Amino acid sequence: MSISLIFQKIWPFIVAILLFCVIIFVHEFAHFMAAKLCGVKVNEFAIGMGPKILQFGKKETKYTLRLFPIGGYCAMEGEDEDSTDSRSFGNASKPKRFLIIAAGALMNIFTGFLIITILLSTQSLIGTRTIAKFADDSVSNRYLQVGDEIVSINRMRCISDYDIQIGLMRDDDGIVDFVIKRDGEKKSLTGVQFNTEESDEAYGKNKVIIKYDFLLLGQKPTFLHCICAGVRQTVSFARLVFISLYDLCTGQIGFSELSGPIGTVKAVAQSTSYGIQNLMFIIAFISINIGVFNLLPIPALDGGRLFILLIQGVTRDKIKIKHEALINTIGLIVLLIFIAIVSANDIINIIKG
Repeated sequence: MSISLIFQKIWPFIVAILLFCVIIFVHEFAHFMAAKLCGVKVNEFAIGMGPKILQFGKKETKYTLRLFPIGGYCAMEGEDEDSTDSRSFGNASKPKRFLIIAAGALMNIFTGFLIITILLSTQSLIGTRTIAKFADDSVSNRYLQVGDEIVSINRMRCISDYDIQIGLMRDDDGIVDFVIKRDGEKKSLTGVQFNTEESDEAYGKNKVIIKYDFLLLGQKPTFLHCICAGVRQTVSFARLVFISLYDLCTGQIGFSELSGPIGTVKAVAQSTSYGIQNLMFIIAFISINIGVFNLLPIPALDGGRLFILLIQGVTRDKIKIKHEALINTIGLIVLLIFIAIVSANDIINIIKG
């Protein structure tokens, strides 16, 4: 195999890893900037995990690039141990610590919103939730009408046009309950039927795929329309984290259908073949999901640290830094085990594929 052919096969994965590093950089840089603005001393700003492959910086902060592009960190003075330094993280006020911790996730969400809004501005039309026309072989037009605005699908509220796709994708029998707005009035439509086709292994056993048989009305991408649609799309993406967790807990999706870092990199690499817009759309989706997931109240995540900080604010009791560090360490170990299991599943799927 020639070098050019090898490069042709691996370059999408190189691009995917680099973009994944950019998302991590944005997250950690937001922590870094918030710490600097709040006067907290930063000992190290690192991209990646594992052994150092590059280091620079002669002042108080060391900047490092580490071998494995699966994370990163902004190591602040007094973050995981007691410190007498007046500029340590532990000596900062609770509002400042809250801002520093939340900054990374919020910046990921904002970055995703910004990418989506820019992408929307390049389109000829922006999708709405209003039905414009039906396909020739449509069966849902026995219940739905042109001009209907879709409010919810199977009790899931549709915030954006993307939610309509998600709502129909989550259905497992082709018979759907809608709430629509028709002539200014809300109406409930139960048992709306769609044509379906059998799923492949990627969608799980004994599931069907609904054939999308209508088109949605588009609107011109004015500045206001792009901002509003960008906000709705961002909220839709953010809500998918909770929908996925609910579907996992209720058994609607299996553990084998989850993707870890390897599966995510593969998905980004595959999207490179569909053009830059599709690639950036995936990057926005991942950035928002990383931001929201990081805000979950799980030890080792930013949300876990925020939760502890909120408890301290309510109870007025201060948890010792070493105890908080122990909680986060245990949470990190559990999280790494989970990532390892999911990554093993990613590898198995790649081998099977």
